[in-house]
Amino acid sequence: MECEAPDTKESWDWAVLTGDAWKKHGQAVADATPYLPGSFERPPQNPAEKISSGYKAWEWLMYLIGLGPALLYGILPHKYWRHFCKGVSVIHCFHQRKIPTNELRQAHQHAMEYVSEFETLYYQQMKERLHFVRQSVHGMAHLGPEAIRVGPQAYVAQWTMERTIGNLGEEIKQHSDPYANLSQRGLRRCQVNVLKAVIPGLDSDDTRNPLLPRGCEDLGDDFVLLRARDEWLNLIADDAASAIRKLLRAKSDTGDIKLKRWARLRLPNGQIARSAWKEKNKPLKSVRMARNVKVAIDGQLEIAEVQFYCRSKEGRALALGSLYSRPNAALLEDSYNTVWSCTAPTGFVAFWAKDIRAVVAMVPHKPDGSCIWIRQHSNKLSQSSWQAQW
Repeated sequence: MECEAPDTKESWDWAVLTGDAWKKHGQAVADATPYLPGSFERPPQNPAEKISSGYKAWEWLMYLIGLGPALLYGILPHKYWRHFCKGVSVIHCFHQRKIPTNELRQAHQHAMEYVSEFETLYYQQMKERLHFVRQSVHGMAHLGPEAIRVGPQAYVAQWTMERTIGNLGEEIKQHSDPYANLSQRGLRRCQVNVLKAVIPGLDSDDTRNPLLPRGCEDLGDDFVLLRARDEWLNLIADDAASAIRKLLRAKSDTGDIKLKRWARLRLPNGQIARSAWKEKNKPLKSVRMARNVKVAIDGQLEIAEVQFYCRSKEGRALALGSLYSRPNAALLEDSYNTVWSCTAPTGFVAFWAKDIRAVVAMVPHKPDGSCIWIRQHSNKLSQSSWQAQW
């Protein structure tokens, strides 16, 4: 960024990602890759090496909005970090497909505060820094009103438009006159969409996944158990067996259990939740970890590491997992609910497979940005912590 006199770069106290700090931060971003599920699509590359050579828009989103709040904690000065997290919370809200009214009001308030605080913190009413205030900063003030006018940004954002243009482009068959052909394909798409809106039965869910993989088990409600699976009954003992017995309300609270383990579960949202049973057999660099899930247990959302899936004698699918701790309350509030920092999962708990809501990422982090499992030295993070991407 340009620095015009009398302004000096020495006065830019937010410019902390320089030298070795920038290299360490870039490596921390790259080290998060194994912990990001495949359903999160393209992981961000090391920004210290790739940020000016083909860094994709999706990588920017995952880097800044996904990993940023946790990886910049303890690096960016606190007032700038909180301001950054406030902006991230706004983007989180407007990327939802359904936005409750109370969340919309809160996000709009935060967006207005973010824009005002950006000018106070960075621009500081100095004409030499006028170029700091980009159009994208001002644009955040319009997200709330536009969501009321045209709906959530997930449906009208550039992502949606580019995907639609790509889909229509793939349908072109008459290359001698592509623009006329594209116009007709667009017209036909509109006509089909109108018919589906008028007659919803034409858009049957059965057409989404007409064929299921060989050897799978359809659980109903768009939940599907996928292989690998034990060929023979496997012995489950001690605490793991007790957790399963508690869920099944078995007459005896003790004794071993024999069952066949399943490795994967396809969720209604299209994600495939995996399990530690198979993922831990692979080296970390070869894994896109998908065994951490968001699950509703006794009416409360928890984050669990799934050990394996199985079925009861009655045919109901269940999962054996280990629960992460509840998020660090102080850090959660300080970050505007953008950093869910939890301690490592312990013990065993069994829950019904259909109570799983989504696959999430649990990325090890610490204040200086290194993506390794260590002891924290901050007052707010007094023990080993993990960050959840929702």
